[in-house]
This record gives sequence, structure tokens and C-alpha cells, in this order.
Amino acid sequence: MEIILKQDYNGLGDKDEIVSVKDGYARNFLIPQGYAILATPSAKKVHEENTRQRAHKQEKIKKEAEAIAEDLSGIKLNIGAKTSSSGKIFGSVNTIQIAEALKEKGIDIDRKKISIEEGDQVKEVGTYKAFIKLHKEVVAEIEFEVKAE
Repeated sequence: MEIILKQDYNGLGDKDEIVSVKDGYARNFLIPQGYAILATPSAKKVHEENTRQRAHKQEKIKKEAEAIAEDLSGIKLNIGAKTSSSGKIFGSVNTIQIAEALKEKGIDIDRKKISIEEGDQVKEVGTYKAFIKLHKEVVAEIEFEVKAE
């Protein structure tokens, strides 16, 4: 059975994608929960028109994201943290501190779009990389250094 996804669904597809699933899965779970609609010929026509209109908007958003990524490419952040004599941080450095450091540089990015290469938190002094997902096709990489205060 073909369905049109109304939102992103892990393991199945992205929003507005037409996918084939088993009949029972569509009828008993995806459609009643509001994750999808049945892909009838009329629904497909509406979907195609909406996709055409949205493509122009998405291209503009992607260009803006690429411009922000270019601005971020040259930035190296320095984040201060209280440390012990062995270099361990009291607490941790996480995406909140990275977002605040970017805000000080004049770039406002939601902390939920930031991921740290080493996991969610940094617990030692050193140089690390963070990835910022600005668009589903645009990911910026910045370097940040955690220093002892």
C-alpha cells in the first residue's frame, strides 16, 4: 500500500515522501496515528503541487543555511571551564555552552542543532569538533577548545 508521510518517521522516510508499506501497518498504525495519509490519485496530485511550491522555498532556506555554514567555517571557539590539576573538568561542556559562545560571536543557533563529536558532553581540556545541522543537507563543522580557567 502506498502512503504519503505527514512527518518524518525514523526507518521509513521523510515528510511528504511516498512510501510503500504493508497494508496492516498503514491502516492500523500510521494512518490512525496521523503519521501518514493514503496515497490516492487525488492525494498524489495535491502532493505533487505542494511539493513544487515547497521546492522553491526549500531552495531559499538551503541557500541561507549554506551562507551560515560559510560564516561558521572560519570560527574557532574558546570555552573556559573550571578544572582540576589533572585536566578534568568540574561538570562538563555541552551544546548549551557552544550555543552561548556562538551567540557571543553574533551567530544565533539553537542548541538542539548542535552535536559534539565525542558524544553529548566534554569532560576534559582539549580541542574538539562540533557539528551543526543547519538543513537536512547542510552540516557545518566547527572546532572548539576547552581551556582551564
